Amino acid sequence: MQLTRTRVLLLASVVALSTLFALALTVPAATTSVDAQSGPRLLQQIREDRAKTWRWQRVMGRPRTKVRPRERRDRSPAYLLRLRDRWNARALRASKRGHRPPHLRAWRCIHRYEGAWNDPNAPYYGGLQMDLSFQRTYGRRLLRSKGTADNWTPLEQMWVAEKAHRAGRGFYPWPTTARLCGLI
Repeated sequence: MQLTRTRVLLLASVVALSTLFALALTVPAATTSVDAQSGPRLLQQIREDRAKTWRWQRVMGRPRTKVRPRERRDRSPAYLLRLRDRWNARALRASKRGHRPPHLRAWRCIHRYEGAWNDPNAPYYGGLQMDLSFQRTYGRRLLRSKGTADNWTPLEQMWVAEKAHRAGRGFYPWPTTARLCGLI
């Protein structure tokens, strides 16, 4: 009696597995099918995500992710899909990191005691009150492209300050407010 029950259960599980396998074979894989017209669209999405990634890397002072030689020559649809997904993931990761500088709370605290993010009054500019020498040293590209720190986004200002912090300056360019914030 026990042997027959085991055989029935085994047979039922084999039938169930074979049915599932047959269903899996008949369902088309929608995520991997690419028609001829989607190639240019995929290339455009790749370019946009690559540009987003590089922009955030530039803001954070990180080296750019390199384009591999295969990316320049391989235009097979399956590869373009994988490449689009890879650059999209990189762009999301870079954006997430870019929105969270390592000392975000410290920069916000310093900003609270300094000026407005768009403070245009010389000799100190922006929310972290950076002078022109500081901006030239740590934010040269932004100074050249956007002008003084009052024209930069708050995140750009924080990342320039982060660059100075990484260079060994710490919070000492803001001695009074850094003490008030308990950073020195």
